[in-house]
Amino acid sequence: MSMIHNPSYINQPASFESDAIILGIESSCDETAAAIVRGDGHIFANEIASQAEMHATHGGVVPEIAARSHLDTIGPVIERALTSANLNPSDLDGIAATGGPGLIGGVLIGTMTAKSMALALDKPYYAINHLEGHALTARLTDKVEFPYLLLLISGGHTQLLAVHGLGQYERYGTTLDDAAGEAFDKGAKLLGLGYPGGPAIELAAANGNPKAITLPNPRSQYDDCHFSFSGLKTALAQKIDAFKDTVSAADFAASLQLAVCKALVKRTENAMQKFAAETGARQLVIAGGVAANKMIGQGLADAAARHAFQLAIPPAGLCTDNAAMIAWAGCEYHAADLPSSLDFAPRPRWPLDPDAAPPPGRGVRQ
Repeated sequence: MSMIHNPSYINQPASFESDAIILGIESSCDETAAAIVRGDGHIFANEIASQAEMHATHGGVVPEIAARSHLDTIGPVIERALTSANLNPSDLDGIAATGGPGLIGGVLIGTMTAKSMALALDKPYYAINHLEGHALTARLTDKVEFPYLLLLISGGHTQLLAVHGLGQYERYGTTLDDAAGEAFDKGAKLLGLGYPGGPAIELAAANGNPKAITLPNPRSQYDDCHFSFSGLKTALAQKIDAFKDTVSAADFAASLQLAVCKALVKRTENAMQKFAAETGARQLVIAGGVAANKMIGQGLADAAARHAFQLAIPPAGLCTDNAAMIAWAGCEYHAADLPSSLDFAPRPRWPLDPDAAPPPGRGVRQ
């Protein structure tokens, strides 16, 4: 277990009573976002400019296009957030921005914007790990206390972590290849359902039979907490080739959704047993864009009930990439009096637990 900010940090209480007002900036992928959040959890503004339409024709995010869009959009989005909140820049108590991981062009733009504002306003700057933004969202929405077990499921990450405190993460499991969201994106592309794949798969699956075809349950023979999803893509492609004339796209989508759900539930149940034995706590948090999938949410809710865990899943709009989670993380670090240096260098990769033992296999996704 390691800490991603100050190694001398000692766990602090939540910033649930703070009156500090923090601007958050998120630009790690294809969303340019700005939000203003107060330390008691009040969200003054949460603005997002999506690039999904411009990337849809390419079937995925094009880094160069994303970076140019961030550059054009970040100023107006911040202005919209301030206007929506009816606040002036001088009313802010700090500026937080995603410092990584992510597409480095977008991360650089957000970081430099935040540093410039912090310097001009003489306010503290907070470099926020994008994954920690997701990890702390349930503390914004549900006032969850440490420690808790986190399942982080998004387009680029699938991880199980014990969250012991602010900046204190112990990784139980990660994906050996694709993330869960990547499995949906690739499945949607194979089925011609469009981009982004997660919502497209869920929409199609609503009218499909999840038992129409049988897909593998990756690594079900192992009792650890690591994931693998690349085999599902291959298996789906083979099934489509074999049964495309007799099985509908909706049935394929429903079958893929069920297979991903089963894999997530199995590994999370392994992690719940480990977490409860080690900490005595029984709190599960689901975060990341895939957490918005209703079938997966219900499957994990049923698993939590079986293991007597409390479950917290933030609202869908705060599960996908957004700046409110970055602003909230900034509130947490502001309350702990842990600003970042203006020398901070943006990071394309930034694991929450850099000291975690490597999982078995190749192609490890940190």
